[in-house]
Amino acid sequence: MEIKELTRAEEQIMQVLWQLKKGFVKDVIDALPEPKPAYNTVSTFIRILETKGFVGHSAFGKSHEYFPIISKDQYQSFATEKLLSGYFDNSVKRMFSFFVKKEKIDLKEADEIMKLIEKLKEK
Repeated sequence: MEIKELTRAEEQIMQVLWQLKKGFVKDVIDALPEPKPAYNTVSTFIRILETKGFVGHSAFGKSHEYFPIISKDQYQSFATEKLLSGYFDNSVKRMFSFFVKKEKIDLKEADEIMKLIEKLKEK
């Protein structure tokens, strides 16, 4: 199944659903930051996410409980690959260098990355 890119608003809803594991529209709204969006707005975004194949639901009478179909890890892989290919010519080195130059990676994180690289070398 092909994963589609999410808008910022759709991604915000998905972040909540990934955290909740499942929930009704009201549960999603409760987990969103202030100012809370309208019920109909969230409901519409969830239906769009369902159409895109990200969300499924269980019906309880007229109410629907929604749950993620695409895992956060699956979307993370998709988004990372898109970022890598679209902006860094599929070069992890270029991407890492970009984050270092923008001071988005501190020394502790760089040290952890080096440890991961060492583990990869051992394999």
